Formats: sequence, C-alpha cells, structure tokens
Amino acid sequence: GWKDAISTTIINFNNEKMQITWAARELFPSENVSFSYTFDEGKHKVWKPCPTYLLDQDYNSGCLFKTEGPTLAISIRNSNGSEELFSKRLKSDFYIKPNRPENVTFFWKDDTVTVSCNKPERAVKCLRLELQYKSKFDKDWQSRTSKCCSVGEQGFDPRKCYSFRVRLKRLVPYCNVVNYSSDWEAETFWMNGTLLDSCDDDIKSQSNTVIVLSWLLAVLLMMLILLILLCKWQRLQNSVMPPIPDPKYIFDDLFKDHNGNFQEWIDKIDHAMVQTKLEYEEPECIIEAESQQEDEKNSDKQGPQEKIFSFPRAAENNDPKAAQIACLMPTSNTIASFAGFQILMNDDMYVML
Repeated sequence: GWKDAISTTIINFNNEKMQITWAARELFPSENVSFSYTFDEGKHKVWKPCPTYLLDQDYNSGCLFKTEGPTLAISIRNSNGSEELFSKRLKSDFYIKPNRPENVTFFWKDDTVTVSCNKPERAVKCLRLELQYKSKFDKDWQSRTSKCCSVGEQGFDPRKCYSFRVRLKRLVPYCNVVNYSSDWEAETFWMNGTLLDSCDDDIKSQSNTVIVLSWLLAVLLMMLILLILLCKWQRLQNSVMPPIPDPKYIFDDLFKDHNGNFQEWIDKIDHAMVQTKLEYEEPECIIEAESQQEDEKNSDKQGPQEKIFSFPRAAENNDPKAAQIACLMPTSNTIASFAGFQILMNDDMYVML
C-alpha cells in the first residue's frame, strides 16, 4: 500500500521521449533514490538504468529516457538498488503529449477566420486543433476546437485587432488517461487579414489619431470663439466710439490732384461752380404772339391763376433749346405740355406729371 501511494507524473512527449518525475524531498527525504525502466514484457525483462536524472536540490527527482514501446514498467529503489521502493506498469500511449502544431496558416475572409496546420504522422484521429483568440476589448480568451487539422470561427470584426494562438490536444479518455495538450504555438496578431507585430501598435495608432483630432477640434473651437469675440468687440467699439471718416477718401482730389493745398482746391471748385451755373442758366422764353394774346384774354376771364404752354414741335423734333422752360411769372401757376409730359410750375416749384 505504501508503494502504491507514491505519486508520479508521467509524460510521453509525442511518443518520442518519456519523462517520469516524483516528489523526492517529500517522499524520500533521507536518501537519494535510483530509477530503472523496461519496455520488455514477460519474464525476461531487461531493466535499464536512468540515462538522465532530473535533480531537485541535488536529489534525483525524475528521469528522462527514450520511448521504445507501448508498454512501460518502472522501478524506484534505494541508493544502492538493494530495495525496491516503488514500481508501476503502464501503457505509454495513454500519456502522450503532442508537439506544437507545425506550419500554422491563417485565412481571413470577411468575418471568418480559418486556421490550419500540418497533419502529424501518428494518431491523427486522437488529436484536436484548438484555437483561442481575443481582442483588445476582451479580458478572457475565446476557444474553438475542431478535428485535426483545421478550425474556423465567424464573427470577427475587421476593425479590431485580435490575438490568436493554437495548440494540439489529445482526446480523453479514448486516447489518453491524462488530458495532455501541446504547448501553445507562438501568439500572432491579426487585423482584417493583416499580420501585425502587436495589437499595441493598433492601440497607439488609434490613440494618436484621437489626440490629433482632439487638437484640431480644440484649435477650430478656439478660432471660432476668437472670431465671435472679435465681431462683438468691433460692434461694441463702433457703438461706443464711432469711426472717424478719413478725409483722404472724402476729399480724394484734394490730396491726389492738389497735394493737400486747400486754397488751390477751393478756388478750382468755385470756378467749376460758376461755370456750371452759367451753363444751366435758363434762357428767355420765346412765345408766339397769338398764343400770348389768347392767354391774356383767358387770364382776364379766368384770373391770373395759371398759364398753359404747348410745345408740340419740341416733342416731335427733340430740340433741346426749345425744351428749356424759363421766365415764369412768380405769382402764377403754369401748366406746360412738353414732349408728352405735363409740367406744373407753382412759383419756384416744378412738378412733372
């Protein structure tokens, strides 16, 4: 019973090497034990000493040797080999730990990722390919297992960066009595079918983009605020202190033609005003005698209220001299018909109808 109570760990590395370990300091604190093994069956067994010991503080705590068959027998003895302390017989095929998957390939299409690897030479039916993945927003790994040697999964967001890792595992209890899996293949990082060195690069690039956009928005906002303040300040300044007109633009000819000589400029203006007055002086009215006599008769009957002048020829010939109206009596209201228009003249007021 004491021999059966000893705990050992048995690993068959891809059916190539065997590793058997025990707790040396706890189980055999007083002596350094020896280890022997055999793959032979029947009565004629050939025991082989351990070729490579695993040590724990200079004590033999395990043995590493080559796998030579499906049936294994082991024996742990005292230091000189005279007394057997533990023995066990087992099937080495039930303790196989597969190697890492080889030539792992990723195929990304739309939202589906398919991972595949090379098929091992032995016991393919006992193997499963496990895929684990997570994005930068996931805390735990998501797992997917399929037959060797291809596994696919859907629902991947092409805008996210994902970490992937794969391994091979043995079926339990049909092929193994212990749930052994291979070591994980090197972790890889993918985003929308593109292999990346790390998902941190994607995080940095996004953070840099966010920082740049934030700065741009802040600058635009500050410019907008300054523009609004400037407009309000100009309005306030105009209301409190109205702008003084610049004489340079009002009296452009004073500064441009006379170099600011006010006396020379005012003399020129007076001369121009005299000429304009002479040009627009009203000529003496020429009125036919018959029309004047009739008008006098009418004025005697109707009173000195209004006179009517008709210029049919002026309308027909477009004579500018005949179109000039002058010599109006200051106390009369006169209506003149000229070029299709009627002009009412009352004292110094002219109204065109």
